[in-house]
Amino acid sequence: MDYETPQFFRVMQYAAGADRDVVDMVSGNPDWEPPEALREGLRDYADGDVSEFQYPPSVGLAELRTEIAERRGVDRSRVIVTNGAGEANHLATTGALEREGGGSELIMTDPVYPYYAGRANLLDADATYVPVDETGQLDPADVRAAASDETAAIVVNSPNNPTGAVYPPETVEALVAVAEDHDAVLVADEVYDHYDFTGAFESALAADSDHVVATNSFSKTLAVTGLRVGYAVFPPEDGPLGDLVERARTRHMIQNVTGSRPAQAAVLRALRETPPEYYERNRERLRERIDRFTDALDRAGAEYTTPGGSFYVMARFDGFPGTMENVERLIDEAGVAGMPGEAFGESRGDWIRFALVTPRVDEAAERLADYLG
Repeated sequence: MDYETPQFFRVMQYAAGADRDVVDMVSGNPDWEPPEALREGLRDYADGDVSEFQYPPSVGLAELRTEIAERRGVDRSRVIVTNGAGEANHLATTGALEREGGGSELIMTDPVYPYYAGRANLLDADATYVPVDETGQLDPADVRAAASDETAAIVVNSPNNPTGAVYPPETVEALVAVAEDHDAVLVADEVYDHYDFTGAFESALAADSDHVVATNSFSKTLAVTGLRVGYAVFPPEDGPLGDLVERARTRHMIQNVTGSRPAQAAVLRALRETPPEYYERNRERLRERIDRFTDALDRAGAEYTTPGGSFYVMARFDGFPGTMENVERLIDEAGVAGMPGEAFGESRGDWIRFALVTPRVDEAAERLADYLG
């Protein structure tokens, strides 16, 4: 897969220029409210002392890193607060590729979140794609068959975008074993961990391996994609891959100097004060949307995925493959914007991905059923 130009923006720009009303099912921006504690944190911050408006520590506010470390069961020294999960993944991937004798290959899934593939192109890395099965599950045996001494990192995402698959603990443990056997890094993007509908999700950190970097952010969890607060948990400094965290600290400082202090302070407030009911309420919202949307896809005669996690549904319509041209037709003629399956790789080229983060899910579903049914 050759991914040079982000297709998300191309679709969104096309939809914005349409001469009709269009339901946006492209972007992963939650449409629900962030926790009230987060808003309170921002308001209180605005009224704070001027000293709080200055540079925070480059690696992130100590209190926030401590909160993250306690929740993840790791030492705080392993945590770096980043500019969203995107930077966290970049630091982990570049670190893996820059290790002495670490290899030049990245193993990813097909379909793949396109920014992983774009990063491989940007870094001039060798990219190997391992297809998932029809339910979106990844077979570790296929990853093992693809891995070699040239493998620098295995990049996975669970709960998954775009398939909605949640990898069970035994899959994650087997992937960790492949990384260990080839002295590679398992980069586990867990940004949708709060949107697991199966109860099967388990962080890769549970493997307690020196070969795991777990990345995450609060963009989806707290419905604040614009605040750009993410993090990475690196292997311990006293372990065999201990240089990864120091390399990441340096690169992060050179690239960003530091992150947003008010955003970090607001996230910290939200983590401390938001009750579990907030997260369950949003999961239930998505469960209901998935049911309603897939019911409409049934009426349209479509084949579709039922996500075990995240908030995406992929659908395949007979005689209407997931090309960019057909996505543009859907925008112009049905008033629904989705992402072409071909943007995620070869194995789902006939599919279209829809993000269920809009209050207009029912309306979009009816439009699709009317147009393609």
